[in-house]
Amino acid sequence: MTHFTGKVAVVTGAASGIGRALALELARRGARLAISDVDVAGLAETETMVAQLGAQVRADHLDVSQRELVLAYADDVAEHFGVVHLVFNNAGIAFTGSIEQMSFKDIDRVMDVDFWGVVSGTKAFLPHLIASGDGHVVNISSIFGLFAVPKQSAYNAAKFAVRGFTEALRQEMVNDHRPVKVTCVHPGGIKTNIARNSEQVEGLDHDRLASSFDKLARTSPEKAADVILAGVEKGKARVLIGTDAKALDLLVRVTGSGYQRIVAAASKRGGL
Repeated sequence: MTHFTGKVAVVTGAASGIGRALALELARRGARLAISDVDVAGLAETETMVAQLGAQVRADHLDVSQRELVLAYADDVAEHFGVVHLVFNNAGIAFTGSIEQMSFKDIDRVMDVDFWGVVSGTKAFLPHLIASGDGHVVNISSIFGLFAVPKQSAYNAAKFAVRGFTEALRQEMVNDHRPVKVTCVHPGGIKTNIARNSEQVEGLDHDRLASSFDKLARTSPEKAADVILAGVEKGKARVLIGTDAKALDLLVRVTGSGYQRIVAAASKRGGL
């Protein structure tokens, strides 16, 4: 028996990376899974892997930027399993480019998935989590939700917003005596395909950007999943993943706005 045995857990962005690792680890710990992604092939692979672990699993194609679809999905999952205990709003995308170069469409796309997708997932499932009597919302922000970097303004904006939204939700659940815990997760460099799958403004070298990210990604998705679930078990408000996340969080705390000068210089040296 584990903290997750028999519980119904929803994981978005489950086709790869942290989402897949979470689904697999939750399956190992006895949870029942509702997994989703826009990547149909990758999602099918995750579904097979989860099923091989003996877990009950439902897999659905879902674009979290489509609010009405997310609302319908939440009701379908609750009807399918009879209850929902945990929601991991993990789906996300990235885009690289300066504010001057980016179009409004570029910014909207990142916000629609990385912020509004989290809002929709939270709002859609919250009534079901409350009804379960033992709910938990886990929203994935980023270290870029703790500090800003050049050419990641849209991603920064979304992840800062996720942080604020999630921290406010946690306080509301406490004040309103709701049976729902809330955790905001800030991963550092994780060895996933988010950089490989991301887009950028014209003129930037995609392979070079992805290679630069790969060099900074030190933590495996499996380790990230372990850290997240440990935080969920303890009911933590905030979970930092990786020594880089902890170091950069400390940098911001110590230097205040002074970190911006340090990060800007480092980014320029790195050719970003």
